[in-house]
Amino acid sequence: MRYEPASVALAEERAGTGEPLNAGPSTFGGAAPPANLAGRAPHVAFVLQGLGAGGSEHIVSLLCNHFAALGWTVSLLAFEHRETVPYYAHHPAVRILPLGLKSAPRGPLAAIGAVRARESSLRQAFRLLRPNLVVSFLTRTNILSVIAARGLGIPIIISERNNPTLQTVGPVWGALRRWSYPHATGLVTMTAGAMRHFDGAAPPKTWVIPNPSTAPIVLPHTRSDGRTIAAVGRLVPQKGFDLLLEAFARARGAIPEWKLVLWGDGPDRAALEAQRDRLGLTASVEMPGITNRPGEWIAHTDVFVLSSRFEGWGLVVGEAMAAGLPVISFDCEWGPAEMIEHGRSGILVPNGDVDALATSLADLCSDHGAREALGKAAADRMRQFAPGKIIAEWQAAIGEVLAVPR
Repeated sequence: MRYEPASVALAEERAGTGEPLNAGPSTFGGAAPPANLAGRAPHVAFVLQGLGAGGSEHIVSLLCNHFAALGWTVSLLAFEHRETVPYYAHHPAVRILPLGLKSAPRGPLAAIGAVRARESSLRQAFRLLRPNLVVSFLTRTNILSVIAARGLGIPIIISERNNPTLQTVGPVWGALRRWSYPHATGLVTMTAGAMRHFDGAAPPKTWVIPNPSTAPIVLPHTRSDGRTIAAVGRLVPQKGFDLLLEAFARARGAIPEWKLVLWGDGPDRAALEAQRDRLGLTASVEMPGITNRPGEWIAHTDVFVLSSRFEGWGLVVGEAMAAGLPVISFDCEWGPAEMIEHGRSGILVPNGDVDALATSLADLCSDHGAREALGKAAADRMRQFAPGKIIAEWQAAIGEVLAVPR
């Protein structure tokens, strides 16, 4: 991974003193590069909001590493501070360019100025890097990337990573999304349900590509104390941790020896801690924050729960299942039902039904044999979403766009 301040790196490109953009041999998925690339390895620029512990950052790290290993030139642009260390590891050849302008609470006028500055920064980067393709993730970044790339002759694939019907982006960003998305070259969503949201307002090319599911760490032979329920995610209303706390409180009488651990951080921490204490769960609910390593929570978990009100996919569900953990999930839109076969490889609970979630927690935590059977079936099920298969789908989509002469 080469981590460079964008101002320095882009200045070097302008002056002709930067490293060559072609960082490796001409390799196009094991075949010859498209004729329009004249035998050169492609240069793909990925664009992200940040470099933290989110699901989008995870899949982008996998894609960057894969294409860098093929010998492609890979740039990763992020609205992130220069000193930020990426949560996920990257291949040494991946060039990470922090653009600054990190998202932060601002007043209306300052917010407008920040958006314009981000678009200008992206456009400058696209002009100087001259990638063969831009791949952008997340709604606001997608919109800015489409606007910044207009008139430059650079194709752009955008990817929605949440539930676009239920995720609130506001009227202005919603209008900008409806206007900008048809101007992209292609759109990737993780579920068919999410893609249906864009009927009549999608780019010319569309692909439904789920998230890969793999256990991010090597598990020890023994796990936790055998009585730990875990949930993982940003502490925001979407993740439904308030519902999970209520369900756990109702189940406690049947499973008094079990504890609940909520991994993650976010603006709802104080409210969730207050709810925990109000429910009398101070001694049985832990909130340790973000793990030091991706997936570190798995080794400390015996039952995993997803309590989200809505999702784009539910990356942590796939990680838990791939690790052989028994999973209980709200049947929210979208993602969990695509992964979990109810009663065989996990438990699906009607979305938002706290009583049903409490009953499922009490039943599963009281049945060691059921936990073993569900965990084994979950690991088998996740082979359908092995990283190699998912990366191949991404490579096919990217190759389809690169193969078009421009």
